Amino acid sequence: MVKLSIPQGTRDFGPDVVRKRNYIFATIRQSFERFGFQPLETPAMENTSTLLGKYGEEGDKLIFKIINNGPNILGQAQMAKDSRELGLLLCEKSLKYDLTIPFARYVVMNHGKLQLPFRRYQMQPVWRGDKPQRGRYREFYQCDADVVGSNSLLNEIELLQIYDTVFNNLGLGNYRMKINNRKVLTGLAELVGRPDLMLDITIAIDKLDKIGDNGVREELAQRGLAAKEIDLVMEFISLQGSNESKLERLSQLFTNSPTGLKGVEELRFIIGSGLTAFSSLPEIDLTLARGLNYYTGMIVEVKAPAHVNMGSIGGGGRYDDLTGLFGLPGISGVGISFGVDRIYDVLEELQLFPETAQQGSQVIFFHPGAGKLAEVFGYVTRLRQRGINTEIYPDDIKQDKQFKYAEKRGIPYIGYVEDSAPGKISFRNMIVKQRYSLSPEELDTFEF
Repeated sequence: MVKLSIPQGTRDFGPDVVRKRNYIFATIRQSFERFGFQPLETPAMENTSTLLGKYGEEGDKLIFKIINNGPNILGQAQMAKDSRELGLLLCEKSLKYDLTIPFARYVVMNHGKLQLPFRRYQMQPVWRGDKPQRGRYREFYQCDADVVGSNSLLNEIELLQIYDTVFNNLGLGNYRMKINNRKVLTGLAELVGRPDLMLDITIAIDKLDKIGDNGVREELAQRGLAAKEIDLVMEFISLQGSNESKLERLSQLFTNSPTGLKGVEELRFIIGSGLTAFSSLPEIDLTLARGLNYYTGMIVEVKAPAHVNMGSIGGGGRYDDLTGLFGLPGISGVGISFGVDRIYDVLEELQLFPETAQQGSQVIFFHPGAGKLAEVFGYVTRLRQRGINTEIYPDDIKQDKQFKYAEKRGIPYIGYVEDSAPGKISFRNMIVKQRYSLSPEELDTFEF
């Protein structure tokens, strides 16, 4: 007999889990809509050429490629000039790594039809060939909101406010929001005297949480920085103090870096404009790098409450020319993403899911036997027409077995009819252990 399993890094979701996940999706979707974002969906697959080279060297390794089928694969492979071309010939399609690059591709393909600025949200699964572990899966959902066609920093502020709104609505008011700016990291590379290694420095810094100070030092050395240059990088990212003190210190350091000063100016506006109030003020974190190549301005990462052992539960940033990768330069964008799977794990650990998030059927009617089946099914239909989730046990079996079924399902109300009370419907509230006897007319107004 074949032992059944599912691919590593993927999961089945039973009804209870799906209901809780839908609660998270609904909370996020409500905020996206409230802030004026429009829904969008893109295919699970993209052309491999669309994805490669957009996520940096680390990201490219994690793209799930789909091997072509057909009789001419070997013949095509022999035509390849190098390993990259071979990969594209053998695997013309790949599962999407995130929602941002497919969105950029959509914008380019539909540019003439879109009203800019275009505010869109997407809630779909993505796939990465990562090593599975707690909070990290190979198939997982992202919920993204992006604005393209606007350079205004008001977009950054509103996106951060969406984070604040969603996490407070989910009961995670003690979340931690970290922000930085890629222009500040460019200023760091110029300060060190190695603007040519800006991306290398960024990639190394981005691993600080995983490999620690010594690991970052080793990686910077491997990427070509000298010992004094490494010391400058480590001194820079270890700057402490309030947001204002960090901004003041950066202004002093970047006297010869217009790009760095521009990053400081943007950060100051985002957190100090007074346009909105956050329950948790974003904290400037100079170690925040987000290794994706396309970020050019503000970058943000959201962490779970400090006492929860979990990585980031959201992140994003500004990308000034993402569509330029596909031949349409000059369209600026900024976006954020929610990590639904990690958010679920955090809410579960902290027991923050409300009871309503787990509720399915509100009422179940016992099967009354063939003689009264039409009568009871009429009551079921009336409750459904009122918008009350109602079911009827499908088999004519002993009521004690039907009762155990309802009890295990956690259905709040049991309905049944009795020969001793014709024209009446009996209900039992399983939560407060109370009984009711209603007429068919009262059934239309009773609050379940």
